[in-house]
Amino acid sequence: MSEFLNICVFASGRGSNFRAILDSIKNGKIVNARIVLVISNNSNAGALQIANENNIPAFHISRIQFASDDEYNEAIIKKLESYKVNFIVLAGYMKKIDPKIIRKFKNRIINIHPALLPRYGGHGMYGMHVHEAVIAAHDKESGATVHIVDEEYDHGPIVLQKKINIDQNDTPESLAKKVLEVEHQIYPQAVRLFAEGKVLIKNGNVTILK
Repeated sequence: MSEFLNICVFASGRGSNFRAILDSIKNGKIVNARIVLVISNNSNAGALQIANENNIPAFHISRIQFASDDEYNEAIIKKLESYKVNFIVLAGYMKKIDPKIIRKFKNRIINIHPALLPRYGGHGMYGMHVHEAVIAAHDKESGATVHIVDEEYDHGPIVLQKKINIDQNDTPESLAKKVLEVEHQIYPQAVRLFAEGKVLIKNGNVTILK
């Protein structure tokens, strides 16, 4: 059963995955969803600029602005509530989501990781660190994974995954470009599946309904 998604995007960087999802909503590939809020821990994030250009409410909320973790998390939750957010997309967000928020949005937060989880996931495995590790291991393939966010890094149930072949001449930089193209394909696809009510999560397992 489909449900209209009021999406908040959390982003720390340039926001290319955010843009890919936004474009898919604009061109009608994703229906039954809209991005109502953007939150970034980085005041210079390109994602904030994309949001401003598209008249999407966007806020810089960083831990250093608050006296305690509790105040920081409460501020985020209040923003999510005030914009009636019911789904969260992490798009290159470099901070761990607090368990309180994860519990409040159980099975309603997704993340994209630039590798084939469960390989090359966990603390410290982000961005170029992932691609360097993949190249150093002489792997023949890599890719991207969309997964449900739980209380461990890169650990929740996998929603979508797409593989690419690694050429012998690939560098971490060239691999990063190839994987980013895959991310831009499967992240909007994953959001569309949720918007169409086709993602069933039961006992920690994901089933994609036809």
